[in-house]
Amino acid sequence: MTDELSNAFFLSGSTWQKLGSVPLKHVSVGPAGLWGVSPLNGVYKYVAGDFVPVNGLNLKQVDAGGDGQIVGVTRTDSIHCLNSNIASSYHRRDSVSWTNLPGGLKFFSCGLNVCWGTSGIEEIFFTKATPTTCETTGWVKIPGSAKMVEVGNDGSVFVVNAKGQLFQRTGISSSVPQGTAWAMIPMCLPIQHATYDLGRLWLVTEGGIILQCVQ
Repeated sequence: MTDELSNAFFLSGSTWQKLGSVPLKHVSVGPAGLWGVSPLNGVYKYVAGDFVPVNGLNLKQVDAGGDGQIVGVTRTDSIHCLNSNIASSYHRRDSVSWTNLPGGLKFFSCGLNVCWGTSGIEEIFFTKATPTTCETTGWVKIPGSAKMVEVGNDGSVFVVNAKGQLFQRTGISSSVPQGTAWAMIPMCLPIQHATYDLGRLWLVTEGGIILQCVQ
């Protein structure tokens, strides 16, 4: 997680420990490692005890939840992907070549071979993706409205809308990877951010309270 002072932390048992020395406003962990973006939109990867810069592109949000690839969006909502071969092996301060994807999103998240995103007007989109090449099958608009989306490696999908309401996508299968409907998850407080993996859903309320939900 990151706090309001752009400090990054990881949870060890029941204690939050400081992570690295670089100020970060957003962090994401997945098969390609631990990645983050700074308050100035610099991209970083955690290597050998601290975050090192990944030159070549500035992003306001990154997601490491795909099958080794890294995806993210710029401050102008252009969308980009770093293929799994480069992302997983990156460990130096080199400049890398990102793949620019068609369309525009304000939030972007991937799981195994699928990606979801939300636009500046809170439309929801889905596409299949190839991690090694960053190729996609084209964006499909999904009914609903959301300010952010979270995709787990088991295929689970969650969204948070402008009212702070939390929804989970239902009906997801190998033949229907985009699912069929949204199911609202009742919460006692408005939600600001959601992240999910390994059967655990973590939430941050609009007031900054951290919640853990176990399915």
